[in-house]
Amino acid sequence: MQVSIIGTGYVGLVSGVCFAEKGHQVLCVDIDPTKVEKINQGISPFYEPGLNELLQRNIHSRLKATTDFRQAILETDISLIAVGTPFDGREVDLTYVKQAAKQIGEALKDKSTYHLVIVKSTVVPGTTDQVVLPILEAASGKKAGVDFGVGMNPEFLTEGEAVDDFMYPDRIVLGGIDDQSIDLLDQLYSGFDGVDRLRTNNSTAEMIKYTSNSLLALLISFSNEVGNLCAAIGNTDVVDVMKGVHNSRYLTTILPNGDRIIPPITSFLAAGCGFGGSCLPKDVKALIAHGEKHGSQMPLLDAVIRTNQAQPQQVMARLHKHFSSLAGVRVAVLGLAFRPNTNDMRESPAIPIIQELLAQKAVLKAYDPVANSEAEHILGSGTIEFCTSLSQVLSDVQAVVLVTRWDEFRQVPELLAQLDQQPVFIDGRRLLDKHALTRYEGIGM
Repeated sequence: MQVSIIGTGYVGLVSGVCFAEKGHQVLCVDIDPTKVEKINQGISPFYEPGLNELLQRNIHSRLKATTDFRQAILETDISLIAVGTPFDGREVDLTYVKQAAKQIGEALKDKSTYHLVIVKSTVVPGTTDQVVLPILEAASGKKAGVDFGVGMNPEFLTEGEAVDDFMYPDRIVLGGIDDQSIDLLDQLYSGFDGVDRLRTNNSTAEMIKYTSNSLLALLISFSNEVGNLCAAIGNTDVVDVMKGVHNSRYLTTILPNGDRIIPPITSFLAAGCGFGGSCLPKDVKALIAHGEKHGSQMPLLDAVIRTNQAQPQQVMARLHKHFSSLAGVRVAVLGLAFRPNTNDMRESPAIPIIQELLAQKAVLKAYDPVANSEAEHILGSGTIEFCTSLSQVLSDVQAVVLVTRWDEFRQVPELLAQLDQQPVFIDGRRLLDKHALTRYEGIGM
């Protein structure tokens, strides 16, 4: 199929590259000529494992980036809106979605054939039907359901695993205003054999996305509350507690041969220093605000956010068990991105932790395998020494704080064992064996 994708951010570019890999002809549209040029050179503007390889394999054969919005619509059968939808604390900002819808509609005015417009961006329930569709009709002078179709197709991509998530999805949600819209959207996914498809209306499709992310955030904050209680009780370790919970038949399956299958959902039932990223915090807050707008309070999700915002202080509390004052204390921070395998620092717990350490006049070193540049841009240069290796960041420090679960950090016990003086190790993710380090402090114990 001929596909245009509006927006070359995280969702847009991953979707475009993967659809091209599946055999579709894809035009990625962006207003930024520098980004477009970079993509056409086969270079992804952000870090995502496996993306560059697929981009280079498909660029100029089945994939191209362009700034020509109008031509991209006229040359394709389906357009996916994949622009940003930031949350300002009160409501989701639909500026970019509205602009995209208006430009698509203006192009459709001069198109004689049927065209399908799909919202891929995360938007609150009702947005596709009540905001995007009217803009398309007004700008095109045409009728939705007659001259063009409208649908909603939420993404379920995890940063750091997005390529695999897209190529091997666990579900495909097909929202649309009518069967014709959903049928054409279903054709776009014809190469995804054996994947459960849910056909529904647009509002339900939008709600599925928010509900999915809110559940994950709920599991994390629940685990953190349990971990904080374990620490307060003493002689109780949340890692063992959660292992006991994971082994429940409600969460795992035991095969006839006795093997236990532990599903990925249990990774969210683990205590740490809080969740971040571009999705969970924003989506939960947006759903709370949307509930208030409709007269439906969401106290449970309110508590999820409050728990998460307070969780970085658990790291500080463990540091203060060893240092009455952090002024002049040399601290290494391991991990800056909100999760491994990405350079995305949006709402990363590393930010409030580092800001608090600086406020208490600690002397900071930091290291992340891919997010150093992004961190320097966000946190500023001069106040933090950004290191280029794990051994460098661990040298000559009094305390180490692990914030991100990079596999590389599993080398820490071996590297610290070579040092004469052992720093206090604060494991904000419970990544390492507590018995592997002489001065270990972990969340939830």
